[in-house]
Amino acid sequence: MPIFDQVLKEVEDNMVKALEFLTTGLRGIRSGRATPGLIEGVRVDHYGTPTPIKQVANIAVPEPRILVIKPFEAASLKNIETALNKANLGFTIQNDGRMIRITVPPLSEEGRQQLIAKVKEMAEKAKVSIRNIRRDGNRKAEQMEKESQLSEDESKRLQDEIQKLTKAYEDKVGKKFEEKKKEISEI
Repeated sequence: MPIFDQVLKEVEDNMVKALEFLTTGLRGIRSGRATPGLIEGVRVDHYGTPTPIKQVANIAVPEPRILVIKPFEAASLKNIETALNKANLGFTIQNDGRMIRITVPPLSEEGRQQLIAKVKEMAEKAKVSIRNIRRDGNRKAEQMEKESQLSEDESKRLQDEIQKLTKAYEDKVGKKFEEKKKEISEI
């Protein structure tokens, strides 16, 4: 693979990671509906090891505001309930001895605005990360030009391609923000 393509691929891979990090973070932000992403970050004590909840239980959404957690092993039900209570997510948790039901309360208008502000901040951080990746890629192109690994034209072309990637990934971040904002705003 030519060095030009290597640098471009490395820059794009890093931008993909920044976008994936944002996407993962947005899953944990609640909207007006129940989604498994709201509790996926909770770790349960499973035989002495902190384990993600989705590895010890099945998570279902039977109704828009209800999550049902059914453990793979009945013995881990109490540990799941304890972990959810420690996580202090602000949800009502009910244990019926076989499964746990979580009721997700509707958001107030003030709560919605706070969540939208948090999502906007997360999106801005992702954009800053993408711009830092662009800066590092451009520096690499300039360094390679100085070391005669790339011609001046190739370096300029590489920087132009990096800028196109930056714009594309900033647009993707903006789209993710708008989607989440719409989801939070829905009543």
